[in-house]
Amino acid sequence: MAITNHVLKLDEAQIKKLETILSSSGWEMKELNYAHFQAKKDKTTVAAYNSGKVSIQGKGTQELIEFIIEPQITGIAKIGYEKELQAEAPSSADEELNSETFLPHAGIDESGKGDYFGPLVIACAYTEETTARKLIDIGVQDSKNIKSDSKAKALAKRIKAILGWKKYTIVTVGPSAYNKLYPKTRNLNALLGWGHARVLEDLLEKVPDCPMAISDKFSKTGSVDKALMERGKKIELIQRTKAESDVAVAAASILARAEFLERLDKLSTEAKIILPKGASKQVLDAAVSIIKDKGQDSLETFAKLHFKTTEKAIDLAK
Repeated sequence: MAITNHVLKLDEAQIKKLETILSSSGWEMKELNYAHFQAKKDKTTVAAYNSGKVSIQGKGTQELIEFIIEPQITGIAKIGYEKELQAEAPSSADEELNSETFLPHAGIDESGKGDYFGPLVIACAYTEETTARKLIDIGVQDSKNIKSDSKAKALAKRIKAILGWKKYTIVTVGPSAYNKLYPKTRNLNALLGWGHARVLEDLLEKVPDCPMAISDKFSKTGSVDKALMERGKKIELIQRTKAESDVAVAAASILARAEFLERLDKLSTEAKIILPKGASKQVLDAAVSIIKDKGQDSLETFAKLHFKTTEKAIDLAK
C-alpha cells in the first residue's frame, strides 16, 4: 500500500533545495507560520517547519519521496528497502521524527455520541513541542483507555493547567439543543461535522497561527470541511482513523470526556436519579423511571431521543 503520510527531518540547506525544486516543478508555494514554506500540488501537501521537520501528506507522498526527496535531497534510499533496514534498530530520536507529535497543531475529539443520556461534547486542544512533552509526561492518552471517571476529570484539570485557557476550546450540545438539531440533519455524522468545525473555529479565534488540525475520521463525506467557515478553511485539516494516538487529539478526548461526565452529573441531580452512561439495560430502566415520574416529554431534557431506547422506554412505561 502506498505511503500517504510521512515526516522526516532535513537541514536548512536541504530544505532550501527542496523549496527550489518544488517551486520550479509547478507546486503552489505558500507561507506558513512556524515554517519555511508550505507547498501543494494535486492532493499532496508538504510543510517544512523551522525545526527542520518536514511533513508530507496525500496521495503523492510516496512518489515525492522516491523520486525527489531520496535521490535529490537526502541521497539515502529507504522507501522500498524496509526489509533491509529492519536490522537497524531505530533510536527514540528516529521514532520522534516519524511523528507529528511535536509540531504545532490542534487535535479534535468528541464524547457522548454513544451515550443515551447527557450531551454531545466536542473539544479541541492546541499543542506544540513544550506542551506536547508535558502532556506526555502526565500520561495523556485516548480517553477510551481511561476507565476511571475520577481519573479522567483529574487529568482534564491538569491538561487545562498545562494548555492555559487560550489553547483549548469546548463545545457542548445539551440534550435539548441536540434534539432540535438532529431532526434537521437526520445524520449524526453531519451533526458531528458541525460540532468539529465550530470547536476548531473557536480555537482559531484564540490561536490564529495554528497551521494544522487532526481529528478522527468518522465520515467519508467531508462533513467537517463543509461546515468550516473562512478562518477554518485556511488551515490544513487531517482526518484519519486512530487519530487518538496523537497527543493533541488525546488531550481533546480527555477534555471532552471530563466535560461530558460533569454535565451528566448535573443532569442526574436535576432528574433526581443516576443517569447511567452508554445505552445499557440500566439506561433503559432509568428512562422508564423518568417517564413515569416526570412524563414522556421530560425525556428531551436528559436524553438523545433518536436512540431506539426512547421507543422501548415509552412502551415499557405504559
